[in-house]
Amino acid sequence: MTSPSVSSVLSSSIFPTEYRSWFRTPATSVSGVSNVRVVKRRRFKIVAKSLDLPLLPFSMSEVLVPTESKTLHLYEARYLALLEESMKRKKNMFVHFILDPISISEKATEASFAARYGCLVLIENVERLDIGALVSIRGAGRVKISKFLGADPYLSGEVRPIQDRFNYESSNEMISQISKLKESIKNLNSLEIKLKAPEDSLLQTRLFNSLKWAEDEPPEECEESFFPSLQERLSFAAFQTVSGATQSELSRLQQEKLKAMDIKDTMERLKLSMGLIKENISSIAAKLAIQSLDIR
Repeated sequence: MTSPSVSSVLSSSIFPTEYRSWFRTPATSVSGVSNVRVVKRRRFKIVAKSLDLPLLPFSMSEVLVPTESKTLHLYEARYLALLEESMKRKKNMFVHFILDPISISEKATEASFAARYGCLVLIENVERLDIGALVSIRGAGRVKISKFLGADPYLSGEVRPIQDRFNYESSNEMISQISKLKESIKNLNSLEIKLKAPEDSLLQTRLFNSLKWAEDEPPEECEESFFPSLQERLSFAAFQTVSGATQSELSRLQQEKLKAMDIKDTMERLKLSMGLIKENISSIAAKLAIQSLDIR
């Protein structure tokens, strides 16, 4: 079954005129959604479903990957309405997605955007403020926006899960690669803690926090078909900001996160993760060496 084009949906009466030039969906289709949990030696087929959820747009520099956490300060009325809807009727879920500017033609007078890199998020904590709220969210799994449903007071749409293809022949190699990745993340976490930091800094890094979350069982409220396999979750855990990252390192991380979101093969992403972890270990080790010289 083919999805209706976004242009046809946006031309419908539910979208105000100012929204209609905003979105184009990517031409790629959602790849296979079957998966296998190798570690538990249990086979089951994940049946693709769809969910109607609020959508929160961000710029290309703010892509969110599964297992990643971040805090949002929501204060506009439309976004507070999105928050209330997500908490009361959508099991604490909404979709974080990227508005990617695209060029339609040289004669176009308005900017157009593609909706990319959708990530289903779970609301973990809400702190009410005098103005708005601080909302802690966690990326759960990749999604494709298949249909836009509304724009007032916030965007909403139908989304479907995107999950990796599984290569049965590489299962033993994958188990080995995951073991190495987890050990490397723990080593990097130890180095980060040693790096000079403010006294009130937590002893657990964002990286280790994401690893722990990835290893947990899916939350009860999360639709199982939207929750990636253990292997896929672990393959995303490395794409987190590390202590003392420079602007160039942060820019590089964003590029690696985009690659990770595009990849449909878990082994390929695990290898990308290992490369990033090794670079971060070298970088933190160098900063620790400089730090030791400063102390002397």
